[in-house]
Formats: sequence, C-alpha cells, structure tokens
Amino acid sequence: MGRAGSCCPGAERLQLPASLCLLLLGYLTLLAPLGKSQVQIPQCRIQKCTTDFVSLTSHLNPSLDGFDAEFCKALRAYSGCTHRTSKSCRGNLVFHSALLGISDLMSQRNCSKDGPTSSTHPAVPIEPCNYHSRHQHQATLPGTGAELPRPNYLFCGLFGDPHLRTFKDQFQTCKVEGAWPLIDNNYLSVQVTNVPVVLGSSATATNKITIIFKPYQECTDQKVYQAVTDDLPAAFVDGTVMGGSSEMRSLLVVEKSPGCHVELHAAYIGVTVVVRQLGHYLTLAVRMPEELAMAFDETQDLQLCMNGCPSSERIDQEGRLQLPMLGLQQQQQQVRPGTATAQRGSTFSLESASSKCREQLEVKDIYFHSCVFDLLTTGDANFTSAAYNALKDVEMLHPKREHWHIFSRSGAQKSSSAAISALLLCLLMAVLF
Repeated sequence: MGRAGSCCPGAERLQLPASLCLLLLGYLTLLAPLGKSQVQIPQCRIQKCTTDFVSLTSHLNPSLDGFDAEFCKALRAYSGCTHRTSKSCRGNLVFHSALLGISDLMSQRNCSKDGPTSSTHPAVPIEPCNYHSRHQHQATLPGTGAELPRPNYLFCGLFGDPHLRTFKDQFQTCKVEGAWPLIDNNYLSVQVTNVPVVLGSSATATNKITIIFKPYQECTDQKVYQAVTDDLPAAFVDGTVMGGSSEMRSLLVVEKSPGCHVELHAAYIGVTVVVRQLGHYLTLAVRMPEELAMAFDETQDLQLCMNGCPSSERIDQEGRLQLPMLGLQQQQQQVRPGTATAQRGSTFSLESASSKCREQLEVKDIYFHSCVFDLLTTGDANFTSAAYNALKDVEMLHPKREHWHIFSRSGAQKSSSAAISALLLCLLMAVLF
C-alpha cells in the first residue's frame, strides 16, 4: 500500500466547521460555572440560547445533503436569541464567547445573516424512519411537561493489532484470531475476522468486516455490508446503496474515498459506521444510541464492544501495553502470505517508532502508545495512519469530548501528582505571603 497514509491523503480530516462547533460548545460548558459565579442580572438567558442551539443541531449529519442549510438556520436562530437577551447579559463571559463563536461559525459555513431560522419547537410531522425525530416526539411526558433527557450515544472502535475501545470507553489490546462479534443486538450485528500479522507474536489485525442491518418496520429490509482487504465496496452485498425508499433515505452507504473510506448512515436507528482500509488491514468505528445497543438477550452476550475481550484473549495488562521484543520484526521474512509484505525487512527501534508516531499523534495518549506497540510488533508504518484515523473517528463520533483521549494509568498518576504538587505550592504561597 506504500507509505503510511498514502491511500487517501486528507480524507481522514474532520470538517473544520463541525470541529469548531464542538470547540465552541465545550468552551461554553467550561465557562458556564464562571458566568454563574459573577453578579449578573437574573434575566440573562444565554444558557437557554445555547441549549436550544445544541438541540437544533445535535442530530444533524455533515455527511448528508441539506446539512449546511439546516445548520445556518440554527445559527441564525442562535444569533437572534443572543440579541434578544443582550441587554441583560452585559459582562457575561459566556455571552460574549457565544457571540464570537456564532460569528466564526457563520463565516466558516458562509451563512447569510438574513434568512430563515430554525424554530426551537418546530411543528413538523414525525418521521417514523428517523430515530431523532421519533425520540423528539416522545421527549415530553404526557400531562407533566417534563422533558426526557436527550438520547445517550455510545462509541466503539477497532484498529491496529487489534486495539479495541468498548462502549464503556475501556481500551484493550486483544488476540481474538478468527471471527468475533463486536455488536449483536436486535437492530445491528457487526462481526470482524482477524488474522495473525507476524509469526511469533499473538497480535492480529482485521482483514474482514461484516455488518448486518436487521429489518425494521417499513424503514428497511435486512441489508448486509461486507468489506475485505483490498475490497471496500460502496454498496451492500446485493448491489444497492440504500435501504428503504429513496424518499426516506433511512439507510445509506456513502463512499468518502474509493477503496479507503466508507461510511454507513442508518438514520432509522441513529447509527453511524465508519470502515477504513489503511495498509493491508481494516479499521472500524461505530456510534449507536445506548437504548438500542442494550436491546439484546442472554443469547447475545458475546459482544466485544459491550463486554470487551475475554481475559484469555487479552494482550494488554489492564490497559497497559508491554512493548514487544524487537526481534519480532525480523520475522517479517516469515509472515503469512498477503500480510504486511510492503514493509518486509523494515524495523523500528523504540526511539524511531516513537518519532514516527509523533508525526501524526501529538498527544501521548493510548492511541500514541498503541501506534508505538504496532510499529515495534510489525515494522509496518501503515499502522501509524491506522492509529491516527482511529483517533479522528473518535473525534467525529464520540459524544463526549472530555473522553476522546485515554491515558495509561501511569500517565494519569503523573498528571494527578503534578496537579497535587501545584495545589500544595499555591497553598504554601498563600500561607507565606
């Protein structure tokens, strides 16, 4: 496949406006306690404006048609709300941060200041084949006016040797050679097949992914998507690219980069699946509503995304990776046919592997350490791009920004110790001065 990342340069990047939106919302969340602690006029309603904006945009998908128009409508509604409450929000940091963020997002999306706006309570008919639409219509309890919480989404990812991030944000490195179920519930089944990468190592990598979207009312019949190494199709196995009618668009296959990056959007169950090929192996990322992910019985309990790998299949030790012996790379001459042939003879030291991973992974989190582990195990530089794109899929699909990065226990202890030391220093200075 050539050098790392050469298959689809640039395709892994997030759309800038979407990331800016997330940054804005995260910033507002961090500043909210500060804004409340100031002496403000009680009528300032910037938090209500922000909450309405999140409600209007949380279900929008940048990959689908009409995103820009709906996003601009929501931005104009957000802007109008801030103007209506501007007199009572003077000096409020959250308010002024929101103004700056709105202006930046409107510029990035080329939104005009004049035009239609979204209603915070739009009178639209329910769309039975749209999970978000169904949930919105069920969000108010009859007779009480109390709103149900917004749906909680879960994320699962698999990449590299392979490294698994479960729905519970547990990070594991597993052997799991052969076919294993990642997800198996009443709505979706995902199975992967892993093959050994290097003789002498228990590490494997994914060369086949099978995804089954189960029948759901009139929204879709059963649809099966299957990807294998060097065959990442832009359609289901029956040759179609959607489930249900063309008007509903309840299930779509979207090819982002031929042979490198495919996304499956199942609006009827609120699911997004990302499949990539990087080097000779496949990666997977899934976003799914928690209530649907939990819809399974005791016969479906073997799900790696839900419960992690069996202890007998774990390579890591409670999330910590033991660096492999460098001699494993020299066995590349003995790798099985069709695996990592492009990198035969190449080796990485700990220093060179770390340097290679730092080219794309700036934060030394578990994705960085997984990258180093994979390079030391295989000598295949394509695993660098696998770790990088796995993290980008987290940033695109994981609902909680504060959970994007996972750090090893030792790193967390160092950070905690540093924070405690800084706090003690501040207290000492306060006493002395």
